[in-house]
Amino acid sequence: MRMRLIIGFIFLFFIFLLSRLYYLSIKSNVYYEELAKQNAIKTQILAPIRGQIFDRNGTLLAINDLGFSISIKPYLSLKKSGIKILEKELNQLQNLFPDLNTTKLSRTYKRNDSYYNQDFIQIVDFIPAEEMMKHYSELNLNKNIRIDPAVQRKYPFGKLASHIIGYVGKANLQDVRENEIAKLTNYIGKSGIERYYNDVLQGVKGTRVYKANALNQEVAQISYSSPISNNIQLTIDMELQSFLTSIFENNAGAAIIMDINDGSILAAGSFPEYDLNPFVTGISFKDWDELSNNLDHPFTNKLINGYYPPGSVVKMGVALGFLNSGKITPSTQFFCGGSVELGGRLFRCWNRSGHGDIDLKHAIKASCDIYFYDGSLKAGINQISQTLSRIGFGTKTGVDLPNEFVGVLPSREWKMQKYKQNWFQGDTLNTAIGQGNFLATPMQIARYTAQIAKGEEVLPHFLKSVENNHTIVENKLQGNEQIFTLFEKSQLPYIRDAMYAVANEQGGTAYRYLHNLDVKVAAKTGTAQVVGFSQSDRSRVDEKQMQYYTRSHAWLTSYAPYSKPRYVVTVLLEHGGRSTTSGEVSAKIYQKMISLGYFK
Repeated sequence: MRMRLIIGFIFLFFIFLLSRLYYLSIKSNVYYEELAKQNAIKTQILAPIRGQIFDRNGTLLAINDLGFSISIKPYLSLKKSGIKILEKELNQLQNLFPDLNTTKLSRTYKRNDSYYNQDFIQIVDFIPAEEMMKHYSELNLNKNIRIDPAVQRKYPFGKLASHIIGYVGKANLQDVRENEIAKLTNYIGKSGIERYYNDVLQGVKGTRVYKANALNQEVAQISYSSPISNNIQLTIDMELQSFLTSIFENNAGAAIIMDINDGSILAAGSFPEYDLNPFVTGISFKDWDELSNNLDHPFTNKLINGYYPPGSVVKMGVALGFLNSGKITPSTQFFCGGSVELGGRLFRCWNRSGHGDIDLKHAIKASCDIYFYDGSLKAGINQISQTLSRIGFGTKTGVDLPNEFVGVLPSREWKMQKYKQNWFQGDTLNTAIGQGNFLATPMQIARYTAQIAKGEEVLPHFLKSVENNHTIVENKLQGNEQIFTLFEKSQLPYIRDAMYAVANEQGGTAYRYLHNLDVKVAAKTGTAQVVGFSQSDRSRVDEKQMQYYTRSHAWLTSYAPYSKPRYVVTVLLEHGGRSTTSGEVSAKIYQKMISLGYFK
Protein backbone atom coordinates (compact mmCIF):
# COMPACT_ATOMS: atom_id res chain seq x y z
CA MET A 1 0.00 0.00 0.00
CA ARG A 2 2.84 2.34 0.88
CA MET A 3 4.53 1.49 -2.42
CA ARG A 4 1.40 2.38 -4.34
CA LEU A 5 1.24 5.77 -2.67
CA ILE A 6 4.86 6.50 -3.57
CA ILE A 7 4.31 5.45 -7.19
CA GLY A 8 1.11 7.55 -7.37
CA PHE A 9 2.89 10.62 -5.97
CA ILE A 10 5.72 10.21 -8.51
CA PHE A 11 3.15 9.81 -11.32
CA LEU A 12 1.28 12.96 -10.31
CA PHE A 13 4.56 14.88 -10.05
CA PHE A 14 5.54 13.92 -13.61
CA ILE A 15 2.08 14.88 -14.90
CA PHE A 16 2.53 18.34 -13.28
CA LEU A 17 5.97 18.75 -14.87
CA LEU A 18 4.67 17.72 -18.29
CA SER A 19 1.72 20.13 -18.06
CA ARG A 20 4.02 22.97 -16.98
CA LEU A 21 6.41 22.18 -19.82
CA TYR A 22 3.49 22.22 -22.26
CA TYR A 23 2.34 25.61 -20.97
CA LEU A 24 5.80 27.19 -21.19
CA SER A 25 6.73 25.77 -24.57
CA ILE A 26 3.39 25.85 -26.37
CA LYS A 27 0.79 28.05 -24.67
CA SER A 28 3.22 30.87 -23.63
CA ASN A 29 5.12 30.80 -26.88
CA VAL A 30 3.13 33.69 -28.38
CA TYR A 31 3.64 35.84 -25.27
CA TYR A 32 7.40 35.29 -25.04
CA GLU A 33 7.81 35.59 -28.79
CA GLU A 34 6.15 39.03 -28.64
CA LEU A 35 8.33 39.95 -25.66
CA ALA A 36 11.43 38.92 -27.59
CA LYS A 37 10.33 41.07 -30.54
CA GLN A 38 9.98 44.07 -28.26
CA ASN A 39 13.53 43.56 -27.05
CA ALA A 40 14.89 43.19 -30.58
CA ILE A 41 12.59 45.54 -32.56
CA LYS A 42 12.43 49.23 -31.68
CA THR A 43 9.98 51.91 -32.81
CA GLN A 44 11.13 55.50 -33.09
CA ILE A 45 8.48 58.24 -33.25
CA LEU A 46 9.41 61.02 -35.70
CA ALA A 47 8.19 64.55 -34.99
CA PRO A 48 6.73 66.46 -37.97
CA ILE A 49 7.95 69.92 -38.91
CA ARG A 50 5.26 72.54 -38.29
CA GLY A 51 3.54 73.69 -41.45
CA GLN A 52 4.23 77.14 -42.88
CA ILE A 53 1.64 79.91 -43.27
CA PHE A 54 1.25 81.89 -46.51
CA ASP A 55 -0.87 84.86 -47.54
CA ARG A 56 -3.21 84.68 -50.56
CA ASN A 57 -0.32 85.57 -52.93
CA GLY A 58 2.17 83.03 -51.56
CA THR A 59 4.07 85.42 -49.27
CA LEU A 60 5.44 83.57 -46.23
CA LEU A 61 3.97 84.75 -42.92
CA ALA A 62 5.26 82.02 -40.58
CA ILE A 63 8.36 79.97 -41.36
CA ASN A 64 10.73 77.54 -39.67
CA ASP A 65 14.31 78.70 -39.15
CA LEU A 66 16.84 75.88 -39.51
CA GLY A 67 19.34 75.28 -36.73
CA PHE A 68 20.51 72.72 -34.17
CA SER A 69 19.71 71.55 -30.66
CA ILE A 70 22.32 70.48 -28.09
CA SER A 71 21.96 67.42 -25.82
CA ILE A 72 24.29 65.96 -23.18
CA LYS A 73 24.89 62.35 -22.19
CA PRO A 74 22.73 61.15 -19.25
CA TYR A 75 23.78 60.10 -15.67
CA LEU A 76 26.47 62.80 -15.31
CA SER A 77 24.71 64.55 -12.42
CA LEU A 78 24.17 61.27 -10.53
CA LYS A 79 27.86 60.62 -9.80
CA LYS A 80 30.58 62.80 -8.32
CA SER A 81 32.90 62.11 -11.21
CA GLY A 82 30.14 62.93 -13.69
CA ILE A 83 29.38 66.34 -12.13
CA LYS A 84 32.85 67.60 -13.00
CA ILE A 85 32.41 66.39 -16.58
CA LEU A 86 29.02 68.12 -16.77
CA GLU A 87 30.47 71.41 -15.52
CA LYS A 88 33.30 71.16 -18.01
CA GLU A 89 30.94 70.60 -20.95
CA LEU A 90 28.61 73.42 -19.90
CA ASN A 91 31.51 75.86 -19.56
CA GLN A 92 32.72 74.86 -23.01
CA LEU A 93 29.29 75.55 -24.48
CA GLN A 94 29.16 78.97 -22.84
CA ASN A 95 32.59 79.83 -24.22
CA LEU A 96 31.44 78.90 -27.72
CA PHE A 97 27.99 80.53 -27.37
CA PRO A 98 28.26 83.46 -24.89
CA ASP A 99 24.49 84.00 -24.77
CA LEU A 100 23.96 80.64 -23.03
CA ASN A 101 23.51 80.63 -19.26
CA THR A 102 25.29 77.70 -17.56
CA THR A 103 23.11 77.97 -14.45
CA LYS A 104 19.92 77.51 -16.47
CA LEU A 105 21.48 74.76 -18.58
CA SER A 106 22.60 72.88 -15.47
CA ARG A 107 19.16 73.22 -13.90
CA THR A 108 17.51 71.87 -17.06
CA TYR A 109 19.89 68.93 -17.22
CA LYS A 110 19.52 67.92 -13.57
CA ARG A 111 15.73 68.18 -13.72
CA ASN A 112 15.65 65.56 -16.48
CA ASP A 113 18.55 63.34 -15.45
CA SER A 114 17.67 60.00 -13.82
CA TYR A 115 18.57 56.31 -13.93
CA TYR A 116 15.34 55.69 -15.85
CA ASN A 117 16.31 58.04 -18.67
CA GLN A 118 18.65 56.42 -21.18
CA ASP A 119 18.48 59.14 -23.83
CA PHE A 120 20.68 62.20 -24.20
CA ILE A 121 19.16 65.19 -22.39
CA GLN A 122 18.35 68.24 -24.51
CA ILE A 123 19.52 71.43 -22.80
CA VAL A 124 19.49 73.90 -25.72
CA ASP A 125 16.46 73.88 -27.99
CA PHE A 126 17.86 75.97 -30.79
CA ILE A 127 21.12 77.44 -32.05
CA PRO A 128 20.93 79.18 -35.46
CA ALA A 129 22.69 77.24 -38.21
CA GLU A 130 25.17 80.02 -39.01
CA GLU A 131 26.33 80.10 -35.38
CA MET A 132 26.53 76.34 -34.96
CA MET A 133 28.49 75.67 -38.16
CA LYS A 134 31.52 77.53 -36.73
CA HIS A 135 31.83 74.94 -33.96
CA TYR A 136 29.98 71.92 -35.36
CA SER A 137 33.05 69.77 -36.05
CA GLU A 138 34.49 70.35 -32.58
CA LEU A 139 31.24 69.52 -30.77
CA ASN A 140 30.40 66.57 -33.00
CA LEU A 141 33.62 64.81 -31.91
CA ASN A 142 32.68 65.14 -28.23
CA LYS A 143 31.11 61.84 -27.06
CA ASN A 144 29.30 63.60 -24.22
CA ILE A 145 27.50 66.01 -26.54
CA ARG A 146 25.00 65.30 -29.30
CA ILE A 147 24.03 67.81 -32.00
CA ASP A 148 20.64 67.32 -33.71
CA PRO A 149 18.88 69.29 -36.46
CA ALA A 150 16.17 71.61 -35.09
CA VAL A 151 13.72 74.23 -36.29
CA GLN A 152 12.35 77.37 -34.65
CA ARG A 153 9.25 79.33 -35.60
CA LYS A 154 9.89 82.75 -37.08
CA TYR A 155 7.56 85.53 -38.22
CA PRO A 156 9.23 87.54 -41.00
CA PHE A 157 6.84 90.50 -40.72
CA GLY A 158 7.22 90.90 -36.96
CA LYS A 159 4.13 92.72 -35.72
CA LEU A 160 2.12 92.86 -38.98
CA ALA A 161 -1.13 90.89 -38.70
CA SER A 162 0.00 89.71 -35.26
CA HIS A 163 -3.55 89.19 -33.96
CA ILE A 164 -4.45 87.13 -37.02
CA ILE A 165 -1.34 84.95 -37.36
CA GLY A 166 -0.76 84.45 -33.64
CA TYR A 167 2.31 82.68 -32.28
CA VAL A 168 3.60 79.36 -30.96
CA GLY A 169 5.12 78.90 -27.54
CA LYS A 170 6.45 76.23 -25.20
CA ALA A 171 3.89 73.52 -24.48
CA ASN A 172 2.85 73.27 -20.83
CA LEU A 173 2.15 70.05 -18.91
CA GLN A 174 -1.52 70.01 -19.90
CA ASP A 175 -0.61 70.53 -23.57
CA VAL A 176 1.82 67.61 -23.41
CA ARG A 177 -0.77 65.34 -21.76
CA GLU A 178 -3.48 66.16 -24.30
CA ASN A 179 -1.45 66.53 -27.50
CA GLU A 180 0.92 63.79 -28.67
CA ILE A 181 2.66 66.02 -31.22
CA ALA A 182 3.26 68.75 -28.60
CA LYS A 183 4.97 66.08 -26.50
CA LEU A 184 7.36 65.44 -29.40
CA THR A 185 8.01 69.04 -30.47
CA ASN A 186 7.50 70.81 -27.11
CA TYR A 187 5.71 73.63 -28.97
CA ILE A 188 2.05 74.43 -29.58
CA GLY A 189 -0.05 77.24 -31.06
CA LYS A 190 -0.91 79.82 -28.40
CA SER A 191 -2.99 82.43 -30.25
CA GLY A 192 -4.50 83.42 -33.59
CA ILE A 193 -4.37 81.12 -36.61
CA GLU A 194 -1.45 79.25 -35.01
CA ARG A 195 -3.83 78.15 -32.24
CA TYR A 196 -7.08 77.79 -34.17
CA TYR A 197 -5.50 75.53 -36.80
CA ASN A 198 -2.90 73.96 -34.51
CA ASP A 199 -4.09 70.41 -35.26
CA VAL A 200 -3.54 71.07 -38.98
CA LEU A 201 -0.24 72.96 -38.72
CA GLN A 202 1.44 70.56 -36.30
CA GLY A 203 1.17 67.79 -38.89
CA VAL A 204 1.18 64.01 -38.50
CA LYS A 205 3.90 62.02 -36.73
CA GLY A 206 6.07 59.51 -38.57
CA THR A 207 7.52 56.21 -37.38
CA ARG A 208 10.73 54.28 -37.97
CA VAL A 209 10.89 50.61 -36.97
CA TYR A 210 14.35 49.03 -36.71
CA LYS A 211 16.03 45.91 -35.31
CA ALA A 212 18.56 46.28 -32.47
CA ASN A 213 20.97 43.83 -30.84
CA ALA A 214 21.56 43.20 -27.15
CA LEU A 215 23.86 46.27 -26.99
CA ASN A 216 21.02 48.42 -28.33
CA GLN A 217 22.89 48.94 -31.58
CA GLU A 218 20.82 49.23 -34.74
CA VAL A 219 21.14 46.20 -37.00
CA ALA A 220 18.59 46.90 -39.75
CA GLN A 221 15.67 49.18 -40.59
CA ILE A 222 12.38 47.33 -40.97
CA SER A 223 9.95 50.08 -41.99
CA TYR A 224 9.74 53.84 -42.31
CA SER A 225 6.82 56.27 -42.62
CA SER A 226 7.81 59.90 -42.91
CA PRO A 227 6.09 62.60 -40.85
CA ILE A 228 3.62 64.80 -42.75
CA SER A 229 3.63 68.60 -42.64
CA ASN A 230 0.59 70.65 -43.61
CA ASN A 231 0.99 74.19 -44.94
CA ILE A 232 -1.94 76.60 -44.91
CA GLN A 233 -2.73 79.62 -47.07
CA LEU A 234 -4.70 82.54 -45.70
CA THR A 235 -7.05 84.89 -47.52
CA ILE A 236 -5.19 88.04 -46.43
CA ASP A 237 -3.18 90.16 -48.86
CA MET A 238 0.00 91.16 -47.03
CA GLU A 239 0.51 94.27 -49.16
CA LEU A 240 -2.95 95.50 -48.20
CA GLN A 241 -2.36 94.39 -44.61
CA SER A 242 0.89 96.36 -44.44
CA PHE A 243 -0.86 99.45 -45.81
CA LEU A 244 -3.56 99.09 -43.14
CA THR A 245 -0.93 99.16 -40.41
CA SER A 246 0.80 102.19 -41.91
CA ILE A 247 -2.34 104.37 -42.07
CA PHE A 248 -3.30 103.62 -38.47
CA GLU A 249 0.07 105.03 -37.36
CA ASN A 250 -0.22 105.76 -33.61
CA ASN A 251 -3.99 105.28 -33.46
CA ALA A 252 -5.69 102.45 -31.61
CA GLY A 253 -8.65 100.52 -32.97
CA ALA A 254 -9.51 97.91 -35.58
CA ALA A 255 -10.17 97.57 -39.31
CA ILE A 256 -11.54 94.76 -41.49
CA ILE A 257 -11.62 94.40 -45.29
CA MET A 258 -13.82 91.48 -46.37
CA ASP A 259 -15.05 89.95 -49.62
CA ILE A 260 -18.85 89.97 -49.49
CA ASN A 261 -19.24 87.05 -51.90
CA ASP A 262 -17.49 84.39 -49.84
CA GLY A 263 -16.60 86.04 -46.51
CA SER A 264 -12.85 85.84 -47.12
CA ILE A 265 -10.95 88.56 -45.23
CA LEU A 266 -8.38 90.43 -47.33
CA ALA A 267 -6.88 92.36 -44.42
CA ALA A 268 -7.72 92.96 -40.79
CA GLY A 269 -5.90 94.61 -37.95
CA SER A 270 -6.19 95.14 -34.24
CA PHE A 271 -4.12 98.16 -33.27
CA PRO A 272 -1.62 98.60 -31.77
CA GLU A 273 0.07 95.37 -32.85
CA TYR A 274 3.03 93.61 -31.23
CA ASP A 275 6.06 91.63 -32.44
CA LEU A 276 5.35 87.89 -32.43
CA ASN A 277 8.94 86.61 -32.45
CA PRO A 278 9.88 87.16 -28.76
CA PHE A 279 6.99 84.91 -27.67
CA VAL A 280 8.43 81.83 -29.42
CA THR A 281 11.37 81.48 -27.04
CA GLY A 282 9.89 83.43 -24.12
CA ILE A 283 9.44 87.19 -23.76
CA SER A 284 11.43 89.10 -21.11
CA PHE A 285 9.69 90.46 -18.00
CA LYS A 286 10.59 94.00 -19.04
CA ASP A 287 8.99 93.69 -22.48
CA TRP A 288 5.99 91.89 -21.00
CA ASP A 289 5.35 94.67 -18.48
CA GLU A 290 5.70 97.32 -21.16
CA LEU A 291 3.08 95.64 -23.34
CA SER A 292 0.78 94.78 -20.43
CA ASN A 293 0.76 98.34 -19.11
CA ASN A 294 0.08 99.93 -22.50
CA LEU A 295 -3.23 101.80 -22.19
CA ASP A 296 -4.10 100.94 -25.80
CA HIS A 297 -4.09 97.20 -24.91
CA PRO A 298 -2.01 95.65 -27.72
CA PHE A 299 -2.61 92.12 -26.39
CA THR A 300 -6.38 92.37 -26.88
CA ASN A 301 -7.55 91.09 -30.26
CA LYS A 302 -10.04 93.89 -30.79
CA LEU A 303 -11.37 92.25 -33.96
CA ILE A 304 -13.21 89.60 -31.93
CA ASN A 305 -12.57 90.49 -28.27
CA GLY A 306 -13.04 94.26 -28.33
CA TYR A 307 -16.43 95.28 -26.91
CA TYR A 308 -17.72 98.61 -28.20
CA PRO A 309 -21.15 100.24 -28.37
CA PRO A 310 -21.98 100.10 -32.10
CA GLY A 311 -23.49 103.58 -32.03
CA SER A 312 -25.21 104.76 -35.21
CA VAL A 313 -23.78 102.00 -37.45
CA VAL A 314 -26.54 99.76 -36.03
CA LYS A 315 -29.29 102.02 -37.39
CA MET A 316 -29.71 100.02 -40.62
CA GLY A 317 -30.58 96.93 -38.60
CA VAL A 318 -32.86 98.91 -36.28
CA ALA A 319 -34.60 100.38 -39.33
CA LEU A 320 -35.31 96.83 -40.55
CA GLY A 321 -36.90 96.17 -37.17
CA PHE A 322 -39.09 99.26 -37.66
CA LEU A 323 -40.24 98.03 -41.06
CA ASN A 324 -40.87 94.52 -39.71
CA SER A 325 -43.26 95.94 -37.13
CA GLY A 326 -45.67 96.99 -39.88
CA LYS A 327 -46.18 100.31 -38.05
CA ILE A 328 -43.49 102.21 -39.95
CA THR A 329 -42.81 102.44 -43.69
CA PRO A 330 -39.87 104.02 -45.56
CA SER A 331 -42.00 107.13 -46.06
CA THR A 332 -43.08 107.46 -42.41
CA GLN A 333 -41.81 110.74 -40.97
CA PHE A 334 -40.97 111.83 -37.43
CA PHE A 335 -40.24 115.39 -36.36
CA CYS A 336 -36.74 116.09 -35.00
CA GLY A 337 -36.53 119.24 -32.92
CA GLY A 338 -33.14 118.40 -31.44
CA SER A 339 -34.40 116.49 -28.40
CA VAL A 340 -37.23 114.40 -27.01
CA GLU A 341 -38.38 114.16 -23.39
CA LEU A 342 -39.10 110.85 -21.73
CA GLY A 343 -39.64 110.28 -18.01
CA GLY A 344 -38.40 113.74 -17.15
CA ARG A 345 -35.16 113.23 -19.05
CA LEU A 346 -34.08 114.81 -22.33
CA PHE A 347 -32.77 112.46 -25.02
CA ARG A 348 -30.90 114.62 -27.50
CA CYS A 349 -30.01 114.33 -31.15
CA TRP A 350 -26.40 115.01 -32.09
CA ASN A 351 -27.76 117.97 -34.09
CA ARG A 352 -29.09 120.22 -31.33
CA SER A 353 -30.96 122.36 -33.90
CA GLY A 354 -32.86 119.32 -35.13
CA HIS A 355 -33.57 117.92 -38.61
CA GLY A 356 -37.26 118.81 -38.90
CA ASP A 357 -39.62 116.25 -40.50
CA ILE A 358 -37.49 113.31 -41.58
CA ASP A 359 -38.06 109.86 -43.13
CA LEU A 360 -36.03 106.63 -43.00
CA LYS A 361 -33.59 107.43 -45.83
CA HIS A 362 -32.73 110.89 -44.57
CA ALA A 363 -32.60 109.71 -40.94
CA ILE A 364 -29.86 107.22 -41.88
CA LYS A 365 -28.17 109.76 -44.18
CA ALA A 366 -28.01 112.44 -41.47
CA SER A 367 -27.85 109.90 -38.61
CA CYS A 368 -30.83 111.53 -36.87
CA ASP A 369 -31.25 110.14 -33.35
CA ILE A 370 -34.79 111.52 -32.79
CA TYR A 371 -36.15 109.49 -35.73
CA PHE A 372 -34.82 106.34 -34.10
CA TYR A 373 -36.02 107.35 -30.62
CA ASP A 374 -39.58 107.89 -31.82
CA GLY A 375 -39.50 104.92 -34.18
CA SER A 376 -38.28 102.55 -31.45
CA LEU A 377 -41.14 103.50 -29.13
CA LYS A 378 -43.62 102.83 -31.94
CA ALA A 379 -42.06 99.54 -33.12
CA GLY A 380 -41.20 98.21 -29.65
CA ILE A 381 -38.02 96.62 -28.31
CA ASN A 382 -39.21 93.06 -28.97
CA GLN A 383 -39.36 93.60 -32.72
CA ILE A 384 -36.03 95.46 -32.74
CA SER A 385 -34.06 92.93 -30.67
CA GLN A 386 -35.51 89.94 -32.58
CA THR A 387 -34.47 91.46 -35.91
CA LEU A 388 -30.98 92.39 -34.69
CA SER A 389 -30.48 88.92 -33.22
CA ARG A 390 -31.40 87.21 -36.49
CA ILE A 391 -28.88 89.27 -38.47
CA GLY A 392 -25.99 88.48 -36.15
CA PHE A 393 -25.86 90.68 -33.04
CA GLY A 394 -25.40 88.95 -29.69
CA THR A 395 -23.94 85.83 -31.39
CA LYS A 396 -20.54 84.73 -32.65
CA THR A 397 -19.72 85.31 -36.31
CA GLY A 398 -17.92 81.95 -36.47
CA VAL A 399 -14.70 83.50 -37.80
CA ASP A 400 -11.72 81.16 -37.53
CA LEU A 401 -9.95 82.82 -34.59
CA PRO A 402 -9.95 81.41 -31.04
CA ASN A 403 -12.08 82.74 -28.15
CA GLU A 404 -14.45 84.97 -30.10
CA PHE A 405 -16.77 87.06 -27.90
CA VAL A 406 -20.53 87.15 -28.47
CA GLY A 407 -21.22 90.78 -27.60
CA VAL A 408 -24.33 92.04 -25.81
CA LEU A 409 -27.72 92.56 -27.48
CA PRO A 410 -30.07 94.13 -24.91
CA SER A 411 -33.65 92.82 -24.63
CA ARG A 412 -36.30 92.39 -21.95
CA GLU A 413 -35.21 88.81 -21.29
CA TRP A 414 -31.50 89.73 -21.23
CA LYS A 415 -31.99 92.52 -18.68
CA MET A 416 -34.12 90.39 -16.38
CA GLN A 417 -31.64 87.52 -16.53
CA LYS A 418 -28.59 89.76 -16.11
CA TYR A 419 -29.80 92.35 -13.60
CA LYS A 420 -33.19 91.02 -12.36
CA GLN A 421 -34.69 94.34 -13.50
CA ASN A 422 -37.63 95.32 -15.67
CA TRP A 423 -37.20 96.96 -19.05
CA PHE A 424 -37.87 100.69 -19.38
CA GLN A 425 -38.62 102.85 -22.40
CA GLY A 426 -35.32 104.67 -21.85
CA ASP A 427 -33.58 101.33 -22.47
CA THR A 428 -35.39 101.09 -25.79
CA LEU A 429 -34.20 104.53 -26.84
CA ASN A 430 -30.58 103.78 -25.97
CA THR A 431 -30.66 100.44 -27.81
CA ALA A 432 -32.15 102.06 -30.93
CA ILE A 433 -29.04 104.23 -31.39
CA GLY A 434 -26.53 101.53 -30.41
CA GLN A 435 -25.77 102.85 -26.93
CA GLY A 436 -26.58 101.81 -23.35
CA ASN A 437 -25.78 98.14 -22.74
CA PHE A 438 -25.46 97.38 -26.46
CA LEU A 439 -21.96 96.00 -27.25
CA ALA A 440 -20.53 94.55 -30.45
CA THR A 441 -17.18 93.53 -31.91
CA PRO A 442 -15.74 94.97 -35.15
CA MET A 443 -16.08 91.51 -36.74
CA GLN A 444 -19.82 91.52 -35.98
CA ILE A 445 -20.20 94.98 -37.55
CA ALA A 446 -18.27 93.90 -40.69
CA ARG A 447 -20.38 90.76 -41.08
CA TYR A 448 -23.63 92.65 -40.49
CA THR A 449 -22.66 95.22 -43.15
CA ALA A 450 -21.78 92.46 -45.64
CA GLN A 451 -25.11 90.75 -45.06
CA ILE A 452 -27.07 93.96 -45.67
CA ALA A 453 -25.13 94.47 -48.91
CA LYS A 454 -25.55 90.86 -50.08
CA GLY A 455 -28.99 90.07 -48.69
CA GLU A 456 -27.74 86.67 -47.53
CA GLU A 457 -25.72 85.11 -44.72
CA VAL A 458 -21.96 85.76 -44.87
CA LEU A 459 -19.40 83.64 -42.99
CA PRO A 460 -16.13 85.55 -42.36
CA HIS A 461 -12.94 83.48 -42.50
CA PHE A 462 -9.16 83.68 -42.93
CA LEU A 463 -8.38 80.18 -44.25
CA LYS A 464 -8.03 79.93 -48.04
CA SER A 465 -6.61 76.42 -48.43
CA VAL A 466 -4.67 73.60 -46.77
CA GLU A 467 -1.79 71.79 -48.46
CA ASN A 468 -2.24 68.27 -47.08
CA ASN A 469 0.48 65.84 -48.16
CA HIS A 470 1.05 67.80 -51.39
CA THR A 471 -2.71 67.99 -52.07
CA ILE A 472 -4.29 71.46 -51.91
CA VAL A 473 -7.77 71.56 -50.42
CA GLU A 474 -9.63 74.84 -50.96
CA ASN A 475 -11.76 76.28 -48.15
CA LYS A 476 -15.18 76.97 -49.64
CA LEU A 477 -17.61 78.28 -47.03
CA GLN A 478 -21.16 79.01 -47.98
CA GLY A 479 -23.78 80.48 -45.67
CA ASN A 480 -26.95 78.40 -45.68
CA GLU A 481 -29.15 80.22 -43.18
CA GLN A 482 -31.86 82.50 -44.52
CA ILE A 483 -31.30 85.38 -42.13
CA PHE A 484 -33.58 87.78 -44.03
CA THR A 485 -37.27 87.18 -44.57
CA LEU A 486 -38.79 87.76 -48.02
CA PHE A 487 -40.31 90.99 -46.70
CA GLU A 488 -36.94 92.19 -45.41
CA LYS A 489 -35.28 91.43 -48.75
CA SER A 490 -37.88 93.63 -50.42
CA GLN A 491 -37.02 96.44 -47.96
CA LEU A 492 -33.21 96.18 -48.20
CA PRO A 493 -33.03 98.45 -51.29
CA TYR A 494 -34.37 101.32 -49.13
CA ILE A 495 -31.61 100.67 -46.55
CA ARG A 496 -28.90 100.49 -49.22
CA ASP A 497 -30.15 103.66 -50.87
CA ALA A 498 -29.87 105.44 -47.53
CA MET A 499 -26.30 104.18 -47.09
CA TYR A 500 -25.49 105.45 -50.58
CA ALA A 501 -26.77 108.88 -49.55
CA VAL A 502 -24.50 108.85 -46.48
CA ALA A 503 -21.44 108.74 -48.73
CA ASN A 504 -22.56 110.48 -51.91
CA GLU A 505 -25.15 113.14 -51.15
CA GLN A 506 -24.44 116.48 -49.49
CA GLY A 507 -25.49 116.35 -45.86
CA GLY A 508 -24.46 112.69 -45.63
CA THR A 509 -22.24 112.11 -42.60
CA ALA A 510 -19.48 110.46 -44.72
CA TYR A 511 -19.90 112.67 -47.83
CA ARG A 512 -16.77 114.70 -47.09
CA TYR A 513 -14.49 111.65 -47.29
CA LEU A 514 -16.08 109.21 -49.72
CA HIS A 515 -18.05 111.06 -52.42
CA ASN A 516 -15.14 111.72 -54.80
CA LEU A 517 -13.62 108.22 -54.94
CA ASP A 518 -13.31 106.34 -58.25
CA VAL A 519 -15.74 103.74 -56.91
CA LYS A 520 -19.22 104.41 -55.51
CA VAL A 521 -19.43 103.55 -51.82
CA ALA A 522 -22.39 102.97 -49.47
CA ALA A 523 -21.60 103.71 -45.84
CA LYS A 524 -22.70 104.47 -42.31
CA THR A 525 -20.86 106.45 -39.65
CA GLY A 526 -21.23 106.03 -35.92
CA THR A 527 -20.03 107.44 -32.62
CA ALA A 528 -19.67 105.11 -29.64
CA GLN A 529 -19.37 106.48 -26.12
CA VAL A 530 -16.70 104.99 -23.88
CA VAL A 531 -18.69 102.85 -21.44
CA GLY A 532 -15.95 102.08 -18.96
CA PHE A 533 -12.36 102.79 -17.96
CA SER A 534 -10.82 100.23 -15.62
CA GLN A 535 -9.49 101.31 -12.25
CA SER A 536 -6.04 99.91 -13.09
CA ASP A 537 -5.91 102.01 -16.27
CA ARG A 538 -7.29 105.05 -14.45
CA SER A 539 -4.49 104.91 -11.88
CA ARG A 540 -1.86 105.10 -14.64
CA VAL A 541 -3.00 108.18 -16.55
CA ASP A 542 -2.70 111.89 -15.94
CA GLU A 543 -5.50 114.43 -16.47
CA LYS A 544 -4.52 115.16 -20.07
CA GLN A 545 -4.49 111.46 -20.96
CA MET A 546 -7.80 110.95 -19.16
CA GLN A 547 -9.38 113.55 -21.42
CA TYR A 548 -8.27 111.55 -24.45
CA TYR A 549 -9.15 108.08 -23.15
CA THR A 550 -12.71 109.10 -22.28
CA ARG A 551 -13.42 110.46 -25.77
CA SER A 552 -15.91 108.56 -27.92
CA HIS A 553 -14.88 105.95 -30.49
CA ALA A 554 -15.45 106.61 -34.21
CA TRP A 555 -17.00 103.99 -36.54
CA LEU A 556 -17.35 103.89 -40.29
CA THR A 557 -18.63 100.75 -41.99
CA SER A 558 -19.15 100.63 -45.75
CA TYR A 559 -19.26 98.51 -48.89
CA ALA A 560 -18.44 99.00 -52.56
CA PRO A 561 -19.23 99.10 -55.40
CA TYR A 562 -22.72 100.26 -54.52
CA SER A 563 -24.37 98.84 -57.67
CA LYS A 564 -22.71 95.43 -57.36
CA PRO A 565 -21.41 94.96 -53.78
CA ARG A 566 -18.09 93.15 -53.54
CA TYR A 567 -16.07 94.40 -50.53
CA VAL A 568 -16.83 95.59 -47.01
CA VAL A 569 -14.53 98.02 -45.19
CA THR A 570 -15.19 98.47 -41.47
CA VAL A 571 -13.05 100.89 -39.45
CA LEU A 572 -13.10 101.67 -35.73
CA LEU A 573 -10.84 104.39 -34.32
CA GLU A 574 -10.72 104.35 -30.55
CA HIS A 575 -11.29 107.76 -28.95
CA GLY A 576 -11.84 109.40 -32.34
CA GLY A 577 -8.25 108.95 -33.44
CA ARG A 578 -5.20 110.98 -32.56
CA SER A 579 -4.25 112.28 -35.97
CA THR A 580 -6.93 111.11 -38.38
CA THR A 581 -10.58 110.04 -38.60
CA SER A 582 -12.38 106.83 -39.53
CA GLY A 583 -13.56 108.55 -42.75
CA GLU A 584 -10.01 109.41 -43.79
CA VAL A 585 -8.81 105.88 -43.05
CA SER A 586 -11.68 104.34 -45.04
CA ALA A 587 -11.04 106.61 -48.02
CA LYS A 588 -7.34 105.70 -48.05
CA ILE A 589 -8.20 102.00 -47.90
CA TYR A 590 -10.47 102.28 -50.94
CA GLN A 591 -7.82 104.24 -52.84
CA LYS A 592 -5.26 101.52 -52.10
CA MET A 593 -7.67 98.77 -53.15
CA ILE A 594 -8.31 100.62 -56.43
CA SER A 595 -4.55 100.87 -57.08
CA LEU A 596 -4.13 97.15 -56.36
CA GLY A 597 -6.83 96.27 -58.88
CA TYR A 598 -9.57 95.06 -56.55
CA PHE A 599 -12.12 97.21 -58.38
CA LYS A 600 -12.13 96.49 -62.10
